[in-house]
Amino acid sequence: MPDLFAEKTTEKASAPVRRRAPARPKPDPTIAKAVDQARAAAEFQAGDFGVGEYLGAVPEGDRVLTHLFDCPHPGYRGWRWAVTMARALRGRTVSVDEVVLVPGDDAMLAPAWVPWSERLEGGDITPGALLPTPDNDPRLEPGYSGGELAADEDPAEWSAARAVASELGLGRERVLSREGRDQAAERWLEGSSGPGDSFTKHAPGQCQTCGYFVRLSGGLGRLFGACTNEYSPFDGKIVEIEHGCGGHSDVAEKNRGIELPEPVYDTISVDSSLFD
Repeated sequence: MPDLFAEKTTEKASAPVRRRAPARPKPDPTIAKAVDQARAAAEFQAGDFGVGEYLGAVPEGDRVLTHLFDCPHPGYRGWRWAVTMARALRGRTVSVDEVVLVPGDDAMLAPAWVPWSERLEGGDITPGALLPTPDNDPRLEPGYSGGELAADEDPAEWSAARAVASELGLGRERVLSREGRDQAAERWLEGSSGPGDSFTKHAPGQCQTCGYFVRLSGGLGRLFGACTNEYSPFDGKIVEIEHGCGGHSDVAEKNRGIELPEPVYDTISVDSSLFD
């Protein structure tokens, strides 16, 4: 037998509730006619930027409306002057609430913000500026300083060992990693002191055969060195071994390099028969 005291669980399926979209405010006719007043307010705010053609109006609420004008300034292509105006209930006077410059759908906008660490480029460090090194910089790897063994060593022996370690490039908390060397080598090869520039094409010899060339130590020394010729534009700079310039040490004094063109003089000839 059915339990007469049992709670009834059957429910009718509820019909979906349709929500009406909020009604859009209607433009106030009094404010809609105040185009000249809105233009005057925009011109006062714009100054040298100027105010262009009228682009229409957008109702914001009851007795609130925004007039739009084009901004003709070349640096603000697609931007619009928005003049928001309002009117009191049963009032006939229209007031200006605010005048702002807003972007349109096709406005020319500033690029997306990029963090300072990602905007940094080569050569951006200036005198007095400090560039912190991140802990996870792939260009560096932990070095061997030997500081933890200094207390167990004889002071004289430790001083001598430290001098040798300094010559070998040790004694630093961080040293250049393989990735850091590869990145530096790629920059130097593609730079102005690489093997493919115009100086090298006209050079009488390569840097590796020049007496002013001082090779770097370590792995980078297989391809690079420093120029010590004070008359060369690469003096004090890293150069690739197959790079070259006109300041090669083997250039004899009698060699001129590229022949200079003969000078051309501007002369004027006069037909003497015109004066006969």
